[in-house]
Amino acid sequence: MNKIGIKNLFVGVVSAAVLTAAPTCYADNPVAQTCFTADPAPMVYKDTLYLVTSHDEDDARGFHMLDWRCFTTKDMVNWTDHGAIASLTNFPWANQNNDAWAPQAIERDGKFYLYVPVTVQGGGRNVMAVAVADNPLGPYKDPLGHPLVGPRNGYIDPTIFVDDDGQAYLYFGNPNDWYVKLNKDMISYSGEVMQAAGKPSNYQEGPWLCKRNGHYYLIYASHCCPEGIGYAMSDQPTGPWTYKGMVMDPSPISDGNHPGVIDFKGKSYVFGFSYTLNWEIADIKRERRSVCVAEMTYNDDGTIQKVPWWTPEGVPQVGHLNPFEQVDAATICYEKGIKAKPRGGDKPGMYVSATNNGAYIKIKGVDFGEKGAASFSASVSSATPGATIALRLDSETGKTVGSLKPAAAGASDDWQTQSCKITGARGVHDLYLKFFGSASTIMNLDWWKFE
Repeated sequence: MNKIGIKNLFVGVVSAAVLTAAPTCYADNPVAQTCFTADPAPMVYKDTLYLVTSHDEDDARGFHMLDWRCFTTKDMVNWTDHGAIASLTNFPWANQNNDAWAPQAIERDGKFYLYVPVTVQGGGRNVMAVAVADNPLGPYKDPLGHPLVGPRNGYIDPTIFVDDDGQAYLYFGNPNDWYVKLNKDMISYSGEVMQAAGKPSNYQEGPWLCKRNGHYYLIYASHCCPEGIGYAMSDQPTGPWTYKGMVMDPSPISDGNHPGVIDFKGKSYVFGFSYTLNWEIADIKRERRSVCVAEMTYNDDGTIQKVPWWTPEGVPQVGHLNPFEQVDAATICYEKGIKAKPRGGDKPGMYVSATNNGAYIKIKGVDFGEKGAASFSASVSSATPGATIALRLDSETGKTVGSLKPAAAGASDDWQTQSCKITGARGVHDLYLKFFGSASTIMNLDWWKFE
């Protein structure tokens, strides 16, 4: 073959590769829509990112917060809702009717420690509490039976950091920035509660302590109100801190913000929150917040490039979702008309209910492979007569590759595995599970899987 023929063959191969390459998938902000979430605390364990959040109740006008939730992802786009991993009932000595504020979890030596601010009965002042588990999703137990730190007004918003030498630090506070040195058991501390040296003048609350390439970072909710996200740097975990600028400027459309920063699979991310879902259903501002995520970039000198206010399009997908493994139905990129509910009994996690005709779950970047899928199975309960799940690719009205019409099922705990044939599902696509039916609850879905 001559040079021109080789060149044309090469161009043809490249062109074919470009034409068949899977498009980049992006997350949708906010990352969870089945409940209101705030105060994000990301933690990486093995190949999974765990996002612990506080939870605004649906009836919230001011703050109404009773438990802490967890969502997980392996691709930064599709998030599995695991429901509440702890609540105020874990701390019976605390007020039980409100004040389950910003959490953070951390793993050390095979144990998981959840730090939360609560208020004490009788006095209403803030304290730091800690719970311990053998699994990042719990169950968490209170090892102390009393506060770890406090009481004192403003002891809120904990952040935990373990330095390279093994020393752990617990930072917290509004409007001051306090810290203590935790002992290795992570449930006690040594020395006095100290105020951080060089607290930035625009520090408000929500500190996040982390380290990268020898630089220590104090990232925090700044100003009030509205709140942006500012940051300071130091060469010591206790400061003095030098203000460096804003990670994100405040926005008039959102009173608050609360940072959580993490590196995951080679990229850096900042989490915070907006009031997007609140504004979709109410014309007045209530304390019903929604966690969002953006990619964050460091400069060569360690400073952070400013991130725009939370956009509807989130971060790029890292890898793809495998549909040939059993997938929790509460794994969602975006949804409409879906409610997540606890499985109950001794089964952890959540199932979902489709609550209106046309409800859908969107799962992004699903890789059906070259061979494709031949069948779809799902665990279904409470299916009303005539209910259907239409399996569509790339949009709500996209190509239908299968329709599951489950036989009418009984009670919500009467789970039945039902199946349908699949045709034309190959390569990487966004998958829509579109629900049709006439009842207030069309059906419940626990898990699904392609074969």
